[in-house]
Amino acid sequence: MQILYRSFIALIILIVVLLAVAFLLPREVTVARSITINASPEAIFPYVNDLKKMNEWSPWARIDPKTEYEFEGPSSGKGQKVTWSSTHEHMGIGSQEIIESVPNKSVRTALDFGEHGTANATLLLEPDGEGTKVTWGFTTDTGYNPMARYMGLMMDSWVGEKYMEGLQNLKKLVEGQSS
Repeated sequence: MQILYRSFIALIILIVVLLAVAFLLPREVTVARSITINASPEAIFPYVNDLKKMNEWSPWARIDPKTEYEFEGPSSGKGQKVTWSSTHEHMGIGSQEIIESVPNKSVRTALDFGEHGTANATLLLEPDGEGTKVTWGFTTDTGYNPMARYMGLMMDSWVGEKYMEGLQNLKKLVEGQSS
């Protein structure tokens, strides 16, 4: 009986410690990756300011070719929105809307992953020698959910890898158009 009691107390202490540590973890998670593309910001901007064109280089568009997309709003820029639906576990349902567009400099989007939360993504274009440095960033607030805060520790490897893949796809696409 004494062993059972001590095991129960140890389990309670472990749970309390894990919860306390979770609240010491950062609430806001940020991921960013960059690449230099041998093209001007003007040549790159149409591919990041149009969610339909974004599907030409986004790594997520290649995960499930059966994903259904619905576009609304303007043909590009602020207010353009895409909603997607997929039965694939890595796609699910969600939406992305361009909430800010500064020609040849940046595009900011709001992402809604339904029950999985929300985030913001930013694509920044900065002249870099003869090319353009493109930085794709992602920020989300994990709130007060302890599990989400622990998951936030892995976000850089999960999202960062996909962002780098997407930037490499964008580089091939844009540089292929300019040759």
